[in-house]
Amino acid sequence: MLRITSKSSDGGEVWELEGKLSGDWAIELKRCWGERNLSSSLPLQVVLKGVSYVDATGKLVLAEMYGGGVEIQGVGCMSQGIVEEIARETARQ
Repeated sequence: MLRITSKSSDGGEVWELEGKLSGDWAIELKRCWGERNLSSSLPLQVVLKGVSYVDATGKLVLAEMYGGGVEIQGVGCMSQGIVEEIARETARQ
């Protein structure tokens, strides 16, 4: 299960993610991001607040979001490591 909590302000929007970012849940995050892109021009920050697991699909979605200008913040060792890995891989491309 994945929980997305959205908070908005004049300066942008923050999505806090909790749970597992894998399989269908990763696809759901991508769908939500796609719908948001159609309706908002505000900056988006994704915070991996309580994410307990990220599979290859989840990493791919996060990398696409990062490449699309979304700021991704890891909270905790695992999620910080994932964010650093995505940043390194994106820089190489």
